[in-house]
Amino acid sequence: MALASPQVPTTPRPDTINHIVALARGWSLEATLPNDADVASLDPIVRPGAPVYLTAVPTHDPVAQIDAAARLHAAGYAPVPHVAVRNFATVAALDSFLARMAGEAGVRRVLVIGGDRDQPAGPLRSAVEAIDSGVLQRHGIAEIGLAGYPDGHPRLSPQELDRALSEKIEIAAQIGLNVHIVTQFCFDARPIVAWIARLRDFGIEHPVKIGLAGPTNFAALLRYARRCGVSASAQGLARQSGLAKHIFAMSAPDALVRALADARAHGHLGDVALHFYSFGGAAATARWAAAVAAGRITLDADGFQVAPPGQGR
Repeated sequence: MALASPQVPTTPRPDTINHIVALARGWSLEATLPNDADVASLDPIVRPGAPVYLTAVPTHDPVAQIDAAARLHAAGYAPVPHVAVRNFATVAALDSFLARMAGEAGVRRVLVIGGDRDQPAGPLRSAVEAIDSGVLQRHGIAEIGLAGYPDGHPRLSPQELDRALSEKIEIAAQIGLNVHIVTQFCFDARPIVAWIARLRDFGIEHPVKIGLAGPTNFAALLRYARRCGVSASAQGLARQSGLAKHIFAMSAPDALVRALADARAHGHLGDVALHFYSFGGAAATARWAAAVAAGRITLDADGFQVAPPGQGR
């Protein structure tokens, strides 16, 4: 189903900060194997009980992800680990992983993905197989996150992605799992708005966490974009940013947040929240997101600047 890309509207300036704050209030964070110091740095920035997503790293032992989840749980947060099913050599290994996540880290939500391996380590090839197996409910998982790709996927066509997402949502509904969608990060509001509009047109009204890269430098952003297959909008970022001149400059997603806030205010997105990938560090990303949610911002030409503590709202 091909739809025209909706225009990202511009709202009157006096309302813009309110719209940004309203969108940012429900933000969530993603980190990669945070250690004790990383977890401690989140206090008091991240509210108790807040979800913190944990990336699955194919080159690390899954035990490291369990340990990180246990640290977050002990500190009062709700760890939401990625479960990359192609990383598990056996179904029994996945079963053991989930048992430990539930028992040692109180996990009740997971993000289920296929994973980046070209060849699966075991019999599970796709997220839908794990969802349909009953292994998640056996360990008390009540809600799953599913991946969305506004900027496309390096290996799958848009039609294949649509079909897979619909199938996973349908199976989850049949077996009583709640569902939300977490998108891959993107650097352009237009494909994000268009992609969510397509979801809503298909009748998919589930909550969407819009993935954004937290503040970091351009070189790191492009490196992660290449690794994650985010190509089209990354090329636009490089052109717009004068990459050769600003290769070591810091980048924050303020213009993107502002455009998405305008789109949400005009009723184009439905139930959405912001989800930050902490490429520049979990604490730095959390500080930036918390400041935006608190309204400590001043508008500029296209985006906004975050004010130091004690300034702004």
